[in-house]
Amino acid sequence: MQANMREDVSEVLLKGDVIQKRVREMGRQITEDYARLHPHLICILKGATVFHADLMRAIPLPLSVDFIAVASYGMSTHSSGEVRILKDLDESIEGRDVILVEDIVDTGLTLNYLVHNLQSREPSSLKVATLLSKPVRRQVEVDLHYVGFEIPDKFVVGYGLDYAQRYRNLPDICALRLEPRIDGP
Repeated sequence: MQANMREDVSEVLLKGDVIQKRVREMGRQITEDYARLHPHLICILKGATVFHADLMRAIPLPLSVDFIAVASYGMSTHSSGEVRILKDLDESIEGRDVILVEDIVDTGLTLNYLVHNLQSREPSSLKVATLLSKPVRRQVEVDLHYVGFEIPDKFVVGYGLDYAQRYRNLPDICALRLEPRIDGP
């Protein structure tokens, strides 16, 4: 980890090798569950990109992918509760077996909105795979079918998760200090 990023995190919660092992386990479970199907993995941009890429490589089935981008955090460490779709799907999901791939489920507000939005598009099935779940913060219960890890109530970065578009490239999941340094480009 670069020195300046190391100063911004208070602790490493999940090491990269532990994350990779769990993602492979999740891939095996999805492979079993979808053995005769062709899952369509929808990545929620941008935070889930690293998880999505690793997860799809852990699923040795014919599959397809798409991407959706939403905003609910902006430059804050707390969800605004208002969800906006910034980039919609490129293909119809009607009649498809969809797995929505999320980085972290915190309040559940964003995921609840997306699940209802996608269900209205009439997929054959819709399940959620999330790398992280923070149940203590949940305001809306959502069905999580594949969960990597439950984590404590800390703002986390790394492995695709960010604060103000930084720290996504950390290989570990780290707790961010309450007041990170954000200076320069």
